[in-house]
Amino acid sequence: MSETLTIVGAGRHTYEVHEDWARPPAGMEVLAASVTVDAQDRVYCFNRNPEHPVVVFDRDGSFLTSWGAGLFAFPHVIRAARDNNLWIVDRDHAQMMLFDTSGKLLRTIGTKGFRSDTGVAPDYFKSDAFRSVTHGGGPFNLPTDIDVAPSGELFVTDGYGNARVHKFAADGTHLFSWGEPGTGPGEFNLPRDITLGPDGLVYVVDGGNFRIQVFDADGKFKSEFGNIGTPLTMCMTRGATQYLYVSHAGDEDGMDDAAIYKVGLDGKVLGKFGSAGKLPKEFGLANSIDCRNENELLVGEMTNWRVQKVTLK
Repeated sequence: MSETLTIVGAGRHTYEVHEDWARPPAGMEVLAASVTVDAQDRVYCFNRNPEHPVVVFDRDGSFLTSWGAGLFAFPHVIRAARDNNLWIVDRDHAQMMLFDTSGKLLRTIGTKGFRSDTGVAPDYFKSDAFRSVTHGGGPFNLPTDIDVAPSGELFVTDGYGNARVHKFAADGTHLFSWGEPGTGPGEFNLPRDITLGPDGLVYVVDGGNFRIQVFDADGKFKSEFGNIGTPLTMCMTRGATQYLYVSHAGDEDGMDDAAIYKVGLDGKVLGKFGSAGKLPKEFGLANSIDCRNENELLVGEMTNWRVQKVTLK
């Protein structure tokens, strides 16, 4: 189960896919909107199944537990933090929620159901709401992602109903925000994903503008890069040299045009793999990628409602 290896440019990696690595109990649907892995290699799927919204597996795919029933309106992102707790983004509740690994709620940022004034109708919740944003607003209006700095400071992309990144102190105090709708540097058209680099830089998927923008921790624009199709999400590897894996979907459900790009932090595309479809090795709207190391990815797909384990060779 392999494809031709290309080290640089427009070629393809050799990789193996394990589509059925996860083994939930019989009858339990795992409709994973997002996936993350903690320091003990436990895999957490943030699941659009209201009875089992957080489903936990060990690294080999054996089911461990589920929790969170009744807590969430619209599961969007789950992210294992450096302290091994779990940050969850509930898009429609407009809340960032911190849980321990057993499912105990530790803190919440954001007022449940509040939507800031951005020009978007307050009763409109669809994923194309970003097209109606007329001006940036405060936290939050259909937020999309969160990442945490080593200092404990928090960065949140507020993208479906806003066009901003919000920065919070470690205690949850809102410090400042940046961004307005548009196509220029520091402007956004669906800021959908955020990742903090080891150099303190902030990488933001600006999906509607087909790019990733890079800022310092004070929101100052540093650079941008494209040539990655229409980016949905990204993850950054760890270790001495970091890379970004960026998913692309060129159509609404990701079933006609899809790939995953490997990109250096300088924006240079090093390779790509995958195509659109439902078969193993194919992807349908890859909404989440976890890459704790450079050569093993967990890819959550929303059209195919599965998590594939991808091992690059």
